[in-house]
Amino acid sequence: MAATILLIDDEESLRKLLSRIIQLEGFTVIEAATLKAGWKIAEKENIDIVLCDVKLPDGNGVEFVAPFKLKFPLTEIILLTAYGNITDGVTAIKNGALDYITKGDDNDRIIPLLHQAKEKVALQRKKSVQIVSKGKYSLQNITGNSEVINSAILLARKIAPTNIHVLLLGETGTGKEVFANAIHAESKRSIEPFIAINCSAFTKDLLESELFGHKSGAYTGAVKDKKGLLELANKGTLFLDEMGEMNIELQAKLLRVLENGEFIKLGDEKITKVDVRFIAATNKSLTDEISKGNFREDLYYRLNGFTIHLPSLNSRIEDIPELASIILQNYAIKENIATPKIHQQTLVLLQQHVWKGNIRELKNVLERSCIMCDGNIILPEHLPYDIQKEQHDTLNKLSLSSVEKNHIQKVLEYTKGNKTKTAELLGIGLTTLYRKIEEYHLPI
Repeated sequence: MAATILLIDDEESLRKLLSRIIQLEGFTVIEAATLKAGWKIAEKENIDIVLCDVKLPDGNGVEFVAPFKLKFPLTEIILLTAYGNITDGVTAIKNGALDYITKGDDNDRIIPLLHQAKEKVALQRKKSVQIVSKGKYSLQNITGNSEVINSAILLARKIAPTNIHVLLLGETGTGKEVFANAIHAESKRSIEPFIAINCSAFTKDLLESELFGHKSGAYTGAVKDKKGLLELANKGTLFLDEMGEMNIELQAKLLRVLENGEFIKLGDEKITKVDVRFIAATNKSLTDEISKGNFREDLYYRLNGFTIHLPSLNSRIEDIPELASIILQNYAIKENIATPKIHQQTLVLLQQHVWKGNIRELKNVLERSCIMCDGNIILPEHLPYDIQKEQHDTLNKLSLSSVEKNHIQKVLEYTKGNKTKTAELLGIGLTTLYRKIEEYHLPI
């Protein structure tokens, strides 16, 4: 299918010329003269690429990139400017633009960049829908022995054999798709398809087409009948990732499927019946979204047959050594290399780090460290600079009181809480020990 390009430029003659050249390359072009007009078009049309001027009557293209990418993460943006400068270029790329090019000087790069962007968008959209013939994980494959992860696994094991719909809650990168697949693999539907879709990767119309399918001629470009994911997932499981991003109008159509297993394809008149188990996931608070009017309360209660909260990596740091080992083994197999080892001090740093991206961030850090590692052991200096810097900052913050607190705590642990023996080993009086325990808020 031809990619659709949104061309935003207030110079009409240049815009028309660019539009004609791009169309000759097989792209569909929609024009806009302002950022405001471009936003309105993007909310209605399925835009693959935005080609945008930097200086526009109602704003700056560089500042436009970040909020646009937040709303449409899979749409690629290429900025055009008559007055290029390094600062704007760096900011544009940092905000999420694919490239920043100068009019006149870089005209020959526009068409190749558009084709590059088209391929990138197609690949990202393909990755946003996963169809497997049956579950490929099991709950035994989930790594970790911490209490919080074991509690989540126990709940998943209890509800897996049932047909109840499941809501997975947790931060981005905590492994919601792995859990969903494992629940399917241990259900009575395990030999049927498991289909996963990232709802945030598609606009409303495109997501509707992906889920419900369409008949030939339902809209421009629908040249043949298409089965939707609901139909493909019949008798199996449909995993709706980032469910909180789904348009509220589309939520109403999905509610009908949950209530009676029926829907009507785009452009069709007859009812299609399906038997699908739903597993939904989000990192948003759906109750907050309901209060804001962004999520239907009746759909929430239909999806929320059973809720499992997946723990953040920061709440299960004792699992990091085992997780790291599995990640490195998988990386070694993929790259056909010997599995790297991790230095003990490297593990200490990994366990001290605050993981905002959870397991996904840990995976990225370790794979990057493998590339930086010349030998077969990952040392602290192979970690990203910000993680190395955390160690130096921690050491600089150590005070005599914190050292004393840690020492008393360790001795208390050694004596299993025996205060008299602890005071003797520390060489202080019992009264002094109790005062220190109170001062440092140590458990008695």
